[in-house]
Amino acid sequence: MGAVLAAVLAASLAGCSSTGGKRAEERAAEAAAEGRAAVDTPRWTVAMVTHSGDGDSFWDIVQRGAEQAAKKDNIKFLYSHNDEAQQQAQLVQAAIDQKVDGLIVTLAKPDAMKDVVAKATKAGIPVITVNSGSEESKQFGALSHIGQDESIAGEAVGEELNTRGHKKALCILHEQGNVGHEQRCAGAKKTFDGQMQNLYVEGTNMPDVQASIEAKLQADKSIDAVVTLGAPFADAAVKAKNTAGSKAEIDTFDLNAKVAKGLQDKTLGFAVDQQPYLQGYEAVDLLWLNRYNGNALGGGRPVLTGPQIITAKDAAALAQYTERGTR
Repeated sequence: MGAVLAAVLAASLAGCSSTGGKRAEERAAEAAAEGRAAVDTPRWTVAMVTHSGDGDSFWDIVQRGAEQAAKKDNIKFLYSHNDEAQQQAQLVQAAIDQKVDGLIVTLAKPDAMKDVVAKATKAGIPVITVNSGSEESKQFGALSHIGQDESIAGEAVGEELNTRGHKKALCILHEQGNVGHEQRCAGAKKTFDGQMQNLYVEGTNMPDVQASIEAKLQADKSIDAVVTLGAPFADAAVKAKNTAGSKAEIDTFDLNAKVAKGLQDKTLGFAVDQQPYLQGYEAVDLLWLNRYNGNALGGGRPVLTGPQIITAKDAAALAQYTERGTR
């Protein structure tokens, strides 16, 4: 939606005639192909600060989307991250001190972010929240929240598990204190007709993740489904399943090239895609639209980018996008 609106606005700069609009669209397309800005607005600065840890492929995709929109919108884009809430808040404060023109933040641990987001809005910096914190976003003064509703996404997982006939599932939480993760597992438990247990693991230690899942599967052979909350952890769960001699189906939130391949070869059952590229892209684009034209999306409600249940029949069509790192 943001990209479409941006294209319309760019076209309007050339005048109201159909010829002028067509020429503007052609110039925008040429600029995009050459990696140049498609607009002639001032070079504003937008900072994104997430709760990502190092080497998280999901956040690489979010960042790519944001960077692509920034190129198009003549935005200087600054990205930083820290999986410790207090450090993330400090990075947000640093962006405020730089007097950025727009700020994109995640609210995985909202209590730690509340005060610093308030400082940003008080300083007149428009804030967009993405990915996590949909319930707190409006309360904290953000313009919009872009992402999936984590409870709804979890409920979709529970329903899919029912469709597949599962009776006992394990939900793997890899970041303690992340409200979005808790909401996912709670949503799945709500709609799942069988029994669901939570298993907390240390997400920054992948061998520990694998060992913890393996131990649980060895101890309880009745577990017939394992749901991980991020694509990198699906691979650890598959390895744990094989080592434990379990027949449990491995399912996951999020999509990447490895997950797409696992869906195709039936190593994985299904994935929940929340379109991270779109979260980054739309957040930057919406800040540009707000600065340029006073636009906002959502009407006070989250702008949903998911969930979408991806299975083997969908994976082949998405493979080219996962390979280039945009899905």
